[in-house]
Amino acid sequence: GSFAVGKTSLVRRFVHGLFSEKYLTTVGVKIDKKIVDVDGTEIKLVLWDLHGDDEYQRVRISYMRGASGYFLVADGTRKATLDQALVLQKSAAENLGDVPFFLLLNKVDLTREWEVEDEDLNELFESGWNVLKTSAKTGQEVEQAFQSLARDMVSEAKAK
Repeated sequence: GSFAVGKTSLVRRFVHGLFSEKYLTTVGVKIDKKIVDVDGTEIKLVLWDLHGDDEYQRVRISYMRGASGYFLVADGTRKATLDQALVLQKSAAENLGDVPFFLLLNKVDLTREWEVEDEDLNELFESGWNVLKTSAKTGQEVEQAFQSLARDMVSEAKAK
């Protein structure tokens, strides 16, 4: 996703159960690991937190290669970040093929300030996209997002 949508905060909330109001931009990539239980099987997730994609800095395709799944993250208070996530999805699909992914609309704790409306998402829902409204600050839907992606990645691996 774009800069300042909450990518690092979502990973930090999931891996460490923490949230900080301080904004620190990610330079390059930050890697975390966490073991999760997927239907009785322990899965080790290796999470690549990539820097924000914007007009100054593009996500490097080499960071994506070999990924079993991914999150697109947008900030519900900035509609332009949803548009950028849609562009990133096309690039990811071209480079990764058909791997599981979720769109996370972050900052649901700030819904009064949201620019993204349900109408903006209808086409995505109709296309079969998995969309969750998350909050790194409160933890809302964060654990579910990671568990759901892990479950989809395991299902995909078993199907191959």
